[in-house]
Amino acid sequence: MEATPSVIAGIKIPDSAMAKATTELVRDTETVLLFHHSRRVFIWGSLTGKRKNLSFDPELLYVGAMFHDMGIMDSYASETERFEVDGANAARNFLAAYDVSERDVDDVWDSIALHTTPGIPQHKRPTVALVTAGVEMDVMGLAYNDFSADERAEVCACHPRGLKFKHGILSSFCLGTIRKPETTFGNVKADVLEKMDPTYKRGNFADIVLNSPWES
Repeated sequence: MEATPSVIAGIKIPDSAMAKATTELVRDTETVLLFHHSRRVFIWGSLTGKRKNLSFDPELLYVGAMFHDMGIMDSYASETERFEVDGANAARNFLAAYDVSERDVDDVWDSIALHTTPGIPQHKRPTVALVTAGVEMDVMGLAYNDFSADERAEVCACHPRGLKFKHGILSSFCLGTIRKPETTFGNVKADVLEKMDPTYKRGNFADIVLNSPWES
């Protein structure tokens, strides 16, 4: 993979020892599509933070953004947890080797675990809110027009989406859930499996309540 600029769309890519180790681990573990996606998530999240005048730690945001899809990969996937939780656990284990406070580790964990649960992250501290903001911009195009055409062009020149990113990211999400479909309950990945797996049956909360062992 070719070297990329150290500053992209005005956002400096963190280059501390921890950040470099994050980059190396994610680059060596994830697919090229997910690596570029994760870097874009960091940049979109950072630009969002600047636009909203939020005070955030770029390194924590970087770790959250880079690890947010690590749970999709077999080497980090558990048999029963949501892939988001697997990625969050991987980040927590990684951060144990560095001088990071418990609160900051918890923020990184939440930023990853909650990134497919809409309606909550934006009310949390900046690390959590901005990882999800970056994901939503890159995957769904939310707040697309809040970024300038020059910003979008520069980010995607350095970290290309490719012609089939939309289908590729959905396939990646499917890979992270198809062997444990129960983990889609209550998050957006249920939509992915319903679209891509003809054998998938969506869980229904009302049915679970009505069919519970309680008499009334």
